[in-house]
Amino acid sequence: MSSDLPPTSSPTVPPGASSGTPSAPSSNQSSSQPVNPALNPAERLLNLVIALVNTNAAMTKQQVRTAVAGYSDAPSDEAFERMFERDKDMLRALGIPVVTVGTGGHTDELGYRIDQDAYALPSIDLTPAELGVLSLAAQFWQDKTLQTDITRAMVKLRAAGAGDPSADALAGLAPSVRAVGDAYGPLMEAIEARRVVTFSYRAAYNGAVLTRHVEPWRIAARDGGWYLMCFDRDRQAPRVFRMSRIESRVRVVGPANAYEVPDFDTDAMLGGGPHGEMRQAVVAVRPERASALRARAKAVPDGERAAYDARLARTTRSSEPAGWDILQVPYRSLTGMASEAAGYGAALVVLEPESVREETVRRLTAAAALGVSHTDARHDVRVEVSRG
Repeated sequence: MSSDLPPTSSPTVPPGASSGTPSAPSSNQSSSQPVNPALNPAERLLNLVIALVNTNAAMTKQQVRTAVAGYSDAPSDEAFERMFERDKDMLRALGIPVVTVGTGGHTDELGYRIDQDAYALPSIDLTPAELGVLSLAAQFWQDKTLQTDITRAMVKLRAAGAGDPSADALAGLAPSVRAVGDAYGPLMEAIEARRVVTFSYRAAYNGAVLTRHVEPWRIAARDGGWYLMCFDRDRQAPRVFRMSRIESRVRVVGPANAYEVPDFDTDAMLGGGPHGEMRQAVVAVRPERASALRARAKAVPDGERAAYDARLARTTRSSEPAGWDILQVPYRSLTGMASEAAGYGAALVVLEPESVREETVRRLTAAAALGVSHTDARHDVRVEVSRG
């Protein structure tokens, strides 16, 4: 796969470049060319890359000057030399292999081209684990504005030969973050420019919709939602707003650099990270399944195993439950634990507590009603944990 850059202008490739026999320009060529306004240096660099990539032989300095847009602007030979040498060094510093070769023939004039073998990217060879990480990252962005591009990218990566990652290996890890919504773009621009914004916001405690004037500081994702951390000018205090409760279009008001963003702890401002008392669930897992859950779990003590085997046998109506592993799993959020357990489908059975078991069964029943398999339930059941 080549790493050629897309052109922003149409550079002129010298006559004979594609055939490997570059020809010298006529004596009146430069005088007949129209005078173009000076190009941006970055655009001139891009034109040079395109020209050097598309020549099978090499381009001399004179061909570069007359054929590549941007170099005819040089007022003198010395100015062109400085411009070309500076651009050539810049491309090499960027990792683009510009090589110097002899043009052949009866002259000792040097030519330049880009080494195609060194410039092309190596073939993509992702392991299932690496592709799995990319798949998780792609699932994080569920916003419709990015979904099409992400889907295309994942299709191309899988077509490169890595194949689909193990669905069970990713279950329980898939992020459950809601679409970011229309407020994200204006808020990010306001944060970058440090400008005040105003919007209508629906309060969680009574549902009232009020107009807010805030100095936006940062946007963060937490517990399945997006949050704006800011200074509320109406209340004269730092506040956190859940972006899904923004009812109106976000309007940017006032000048840039209107305030300074203070140093603050994101976790502390969002409520101190994961909330709730640490509790413990007991689950039965099929061998070599649910690796993500196993990473934080431990086996139940041997003395308790027989009781859990009997409970599993009653639950699964199986006379041979010994093939399952019985694990203790720490958790804080009931909904979070149930969501993870449901993601493993038939590979996992919740034994206790009853509250987690009932919530897991409810989720699987809802997924089955939608016509999806247990294994795919994690893609369809999304639980948004409200933060007030």
